[in-house]
Amino acid sequence: MSPPGTLYVVATPLGHLGDLSARVIETLRSVDTVAAEDTRRTLGLLSSIEAHPRLLSYHAHSTDTRADALLAVLTAGRDVALVTDAGTPAISDPGHELVAAARAAGIPVVPIPGPSAVATALSAAGLPGDRYLFLGFIPRKGPERKRLIGRAASESWTVVCFEAANRLPELLVDLATACGPERFAVVCRELTKLHEEFRAGTLAALAAHYQETPARGEVTLVLAGRGEDGGDDEPAIDPAEIVAAVRRGLDAGESRKDLVRMVSTRFGLPRNDAYRLVMDQS
Repeated sequence: MSPPGTLYVVATPLGHLGDLSARVIETLRSVDTVAAEDTRRTLGLLSSIEAHPRLLSYHAHSTDTRADALLAVLTAGRDVALVTDAGTPAISDPGHELVAAARAAGIPVVPIPGPSAVATALSAAGLPGDRYLFLGFIPRKGPERKRLIGRAASESWTVVCFEAANRLPELLVDLATACGPERFAVVCRELTKLHEEFRAGTLAALAAHYQETPARGEVTLVLAGRGEDGGDDEPAIDPAEIVAAVRRGLDAGESRKDLVRMVSTRFGLPRNDAYRLVMDQS
């Protein structure tokens, strides 16, 4: 029985084609198949380097059948490169399921490192990057949005997230409400592209700017952790504010479980203390 092929996890440029490494070019020219998030976009990249592998779509909504087809290619001894539209696959992009399935099947997985919007934004934001929390795309609405915004507000490390340009003002307003209007942040837009922009300021100032001047393109937001915005730690939260938040949640019909999570993440209380507080108000 012939040995399986190799699944290469290949990082591609965020925008500037000059960021293509020689190793990426060599890999894309040599593999049998490229699994791409958007085949039309990837076709342009492949044409620019005169690479002509077979292209198959593989994205967040792909069925198990497509993953099985890619595993069949690998099992037959042919190599596959997994790419996303821009940056590194499986980092808030499709791919981790295919990687996990390949590993479970005993297929070698080799990363070909390169551009990442997270690392690129952190490197130029001027905020600590030795420890950070990456939240990917914040949900548009619902309890999970509240939970993640609360987590961002209470985090002492730098926080990084992605957002669609048309939803950026709403996110900045929600963060300003949760973090306080003076929390420092940097909006990193169109990284490595012609109209690359880094705009730093308080959440309130950034929200006002992007409400007046809508953003375009792809956005990475870097948020200062509590106490990391150039001043002292934020003042202690009034216990009455926590109780009021719990009462509002109960009156709105939120479950005690969700309220415990909210109190713990938004106000930084240990989970046991949050549980006791919520139960006392129930």
